[in-house]
Amino acid sequence: MNLHEVIRRPLVTEKGVAKKDDERTLCFEVAPDANKTQVKSAVEKLFKVKVEEVRTANFEGKLRRRGRFTGYRSDWKKAYVRLKPGEKVPDFAEI
Repeated sequence: MNLHEVIRRPLVTEKGVAKKDDERTLCFEVAPDANKTQVKSAVEKLFKVKVEEVRTANFEGKLRRRGRFTGYRSDWKKAYVRLKPGEKVPDFAEI
């Protein structure tokens, strides 16, 4: 997997922005089969920062309905990436 297959997109939510500002932690949606070492190396290469810790969480797709039609959303994986002290937290608009 290359960098852009491992990291799918940044998650810009209220919780994610608060973690970014207070704890130097970035939130990403990552590939479901990516492991923590792949996520760490991808973030370090893509943003040119040093990573201290990576935590991941798997989410199951929810049942969604539109009238009489039902379906499931896709399963997905989230990664919380904490940067080492002294590292500049990147802005996602600067990429």
